[in-house]
Amino acid sequence: MDAIILQVLNGLDKGSAYALIALGLTLIFGTLGVVNFAHGAIFMLGAFCAVTLQRILSLSYTVIDETQKDFLGNPLKVDVPYVESWFGPEAGQAIIDWSVPLSILFAIPVMLFIGYVMERGLIKHFYKRPHADQILVTFGLAIVLQELIKYFFGANPIPTPAPDAFRGSFDFGVLIGFAENAIIYPYWRMIYFAFALVLIAGVFGFLQFTTFGMVVRAGMADRETVGLLGINIDRKFTIMFGIAAAVAGLAGVMYTPINSPNYHMGMDFLVLSFVVVVVGGMGSLPGAVLAGFMLGILEAFASMNWIKDIIPGIDQIIIYLIAIVILLTRPRGLMGRRGVMEE
Repeated sequence: MDAIILQVLNGLDKGSAYALIALGLTLIFGTLGVVNFAHGAIFMLGAFCAVTLQRILSLSYTVIDETQKDFLGNPLKVDVPYVESWFGPEAGQAIIDWSVPLSILFAIPVMLFIGYVMERGLIKHFYKRPHADQILVTFGLAIVLQELIKYFFGANPIPTPAPDAFRGSFDFGVLIGFAENAIIYPYWRMIYFAFALVLIAGVFGFLQFTTFGMVVRAGMADRETVGLLGINIDRKFTIMFGIAAAVAGLAGVMYTPINSPNYHMGMDFLVLSFVVVVVGGMGSLPGAVLAGFMLGILEAFASMNWIKDIIPGIDQIIIYLIAIVILLTRPRGLMGRRGVMEE
């Protein structure tokens, strides 16, 4: 039983990443009708927002420390981060230590701006073009962004640790009545799952309970009628593209302590996230979230050693097998809407 619960937990944190990226993909497709193959690159850019802020906060200057001597008795030169000189040693170290959570504040305006520039500068020219054209141009953009990150940050993964308070693991089994040390699970993975739930709830709440969200939902259902009412629906859809980029970017920011950022991480998640979108149902936001968590949990169970012994390589193909089964039985996906990509 404890092994089952552990795999469910593993599936939830990976499913959280799938769900958040798929949610952003579905927002873009549902509002603009654009198949955005650059969305995985947006996830990667969010992760590198965390890397960038960590490097900015770690900028330092050299001073001579008379209290420390080398083997010849000469005072040592030490690097002191600027934030320590501005806020004091303890506060400065705390700011550096909490660079990943602070990156949320840094990433939100950056990702909104990136989303706005992408939509206004490129995507808007492909609204009425075939989906194949959209895929080609956004996939090309993803490769360009990937190579830019590789040029500026290098090809190797960059460790971006969680705050000291959330490193290590805790005894999850004790919380649910199991024996001590039965289920040990990392703190940050639970935090990532909770963060994903809050972000998903925020997006659904924004769309459901705000005037802006209601107009966007109406525009998703009947864009022409909303436009005839004198509402600038194109501007609102541009904002939604920025919001979708911010959702993917924040997913990348908080994922950095789990998987050290590298230039190809966006591609690693891209194909899987599109599978999630298709399984959930093209244009269905609840379907994207449901499919993300479901496929994440199934992938976690497929990675168990005894299952891989029975079916070698099943962990690499389980998501695609499930997608085939679901699409054969439900061609629109779990919660797909009639008429979406059926012309």
